[in-house]
Amino acid sequence: MAASIRRAGARTGLQKAALATGAVFCLAGILGFVPGITSNHDALRLAGHASGALLLGIFQVSVLHNAVHLLFGVAGVLMSRTHPQARNFLIHGGVIYLVLWLYGLLVGDPTPANFIPANDADNWLHLVLGLAMIALAIMLARGPAPAAGGAGSGSTATSPAPGTRGR
Repeated sequence: MAASIRRAGARTGLQKAALATGAVFCLAGILGFVPGITSNHDALRLAGHASGALLLGIFQVSVLHNAVHLLFGVAGVLMSRTHPQARNFLIHGGVIYLVLWLYGLLVGDPTPANFIPANDADNWLHLVLGLAMIALAIMLARGPAPAAGGAGSGSTATSPAPGTRGR
């Protein structure tokens, strides 16, 4: 088993990206409950397309939608602890957002199947988020692999064995 043990605070760029992405999702989830930042706050519903609340006056939200943002954000923050988990969060999260984009396009805004809820602005944001998360995972996973060595040992990473990728 090739586990990577690193000193505390030595995050890779990939981990920083996953942490930042998770923090933004947490922020979006919290702000979805704040009157003034979320317009029509009195029209906030538990779920479904009937929720009239709009985050930043643009993105349709519900209690379920905000809760999903919060959970997704917490997952990103927690998964940013290790390089492989950060990569998985960005790739799989990106795929989930691309599926949500397709779902939003196929289901449509005013239909009962739109339980999330998501309007056109949400749908296009899902596309951008999905592509950006996957792009970050691909670009940053190519960077330097996490340093190996015991915590506080002061050891340096060694080159991978010939024929291995070192990740």
